[in-house]
Amino acid sequence: MPQERPIAHRISDIPRHWATRTPHNVAVREGDRVVSYAQLWEGVELAQRYLEAQGVGTGDRVLIVAENSLAMITLIFALSELGAWPVVTNARLTAREIEEIRAHCTPRLMLFTHAASPDALRHGLRYRAREISPPGLGPLMAADADAGSEREPAELARDVAALIYTSGTTGQPKGVMVTHRGLLHYARVTAEIRRMGPEDCAFAIMPMSHIFGLATLLLATFQAGGSLYLVARFNVADACAALQRDEISILQGVPAMFSRILAYLGKSGVTTLHPKRLRYLYTGGGPLDLALKRNVEAMFGQPLHHGYGMTEYAGSLFITRTDRPRSDSSAGEIVEGAELRVVGPGGEPVPEGSPGELWVRGPGVMRGYYRAPEQTAEALRPDGWLNTGDIGRIDQDGALFIVGRTRDLIIRSGFSVYPIEVESVINSHPSVRLSAVVGNPAEDGDEEIIAFVEIREGETFDERDLHAYLAERLSPYKRPARIVRVSAVPTTASGKLHKHRLRGMIAELV
Repeated sequence: MPQERPIAHRISDIPRHWATRTPHNVAVREGDRVVSYAQLWEGVELAQRYLEAQGVGTGDRVLIVAENSLAMITLIFALSELGAWPVVTNARLTAREIEEIRAHCTPRLMLFTHAASPDALRHGLRYRAREISPPGLGPLMAADADAGSEREPAELARDVAALIYTSGTTGQPKGVMVTHRGLLHYARVTAEIRRMGPEDCAFAIMPMSHIFGLATLLLATFQAGGSLYLVARFNVADACAALQRDEISILQGVPAMFSRILAYLGKSGVTTLHPKRLRYLYTGGGPLDLALKRNVEAMFGQPLHHGYGMTEYAGSLFITRTDRPRSDSSAGEIVEGAELRVVGPGGEPVPEGSPGELWVRGPGVMRGYYRAPEQTAEALRPDGWLNTGDIGRIDQDGALFIVGRTRDLIIRSGFSVYPIEVESVINSHPSVRLSAVVGNPAEDGDEEIIAFVEIREGETFDERDLHAYLAERLSPYKRPARIVRVSAVPTTASGKLHKHRLRGMIAELV
């Protein structure tokens, strides 16, 4: 990677640099289309003009309902140039979830990448969006601009690079204000740790509405001048074919993705697969099962790296190193610039090697939760420390082991699922009196969602009907794998759901 380059202040400075330095190098491969850095930057400039013509300026929010596509990438960088915030939202969310995000961030403009996503088309029709094809972006749908949307102050607007929404502990979405500084720092650190360069091509399947997709795949790969093998949705056959064609040098994804790849190759009779170009494997977004790690390493003949991160820190805080891979399932070593405290319930340090709540500080810490000062104050300390809400311990050699999560957070397919959101939707069904949702480790290294329901007196329990009801109101990764009827949902003396007892009940299920 070049040693001399201008200091970057915005995430859009990354592709601008390569458009000038190596204009003909490939930036994105999307199906049969190959786009160079020069072509990408030309599209960014054209998209910027389109956005300005719609009244988008510094401090505005633009809601992009999409799946991974060149248009999405182009919009992210064009909005960076304008000082506006992309609110990239996975098109596979339900109508209710999209509307909650829209109502919270009050965007100036809503765009839908319907050419790359049938779900984006469905949402676009709901908002009466019209089909357009702006230069630099191609086919899109755009809803009418909201002239009444209030802009954020310029200082705040220029500091924040994007709003990334996660489900909150109250069941309402939280908009994480991720900063340019944090994303730029993480992109540089990640590219260096992975020893990435212009010759690398990363398999880009993780949604760029998620910090994994935005920071680890898009920005870190571009920081190194590499290219993206861009796909909107994971197809295991296509992924394995691309590996065998030596099109991919870096394969990154959630543990469930690797589990599906192993299952597909096993059914195909493949016991080992050593593509010549593939040189780096990484999994994040959830806990790593040691058996899965060993099976992946046996299949590909190289280490499966791992890390720990969060949206509120603009990416990974801990990563295993290429020159000293781990034989265990730890999340590796702390990254440059980050600090960590392991503390007890009162914020006091715990004995060395003991588990405790993880507090972090560094350049990746978010600006705060958008329009949520109370939640921001709960997460951020005045001296800059961020309470991650996760429980972990540090081994003698400095490696991090995650041992649990506070607030009963469930990680499903790399996404955070807060039980209270799922419970609130289940409880809205007319036959349900009360529900409780817990996570249960699955064989593929993921977590499945189990829902316990107490039915109202006089009502009947129709599991199929309840699953159909939830399918209309929850994204696939938030839907329970099993719905179990109980005579009464257990509660504590104070009336809180007794989650510990519920987890014990899972072992009794047939």
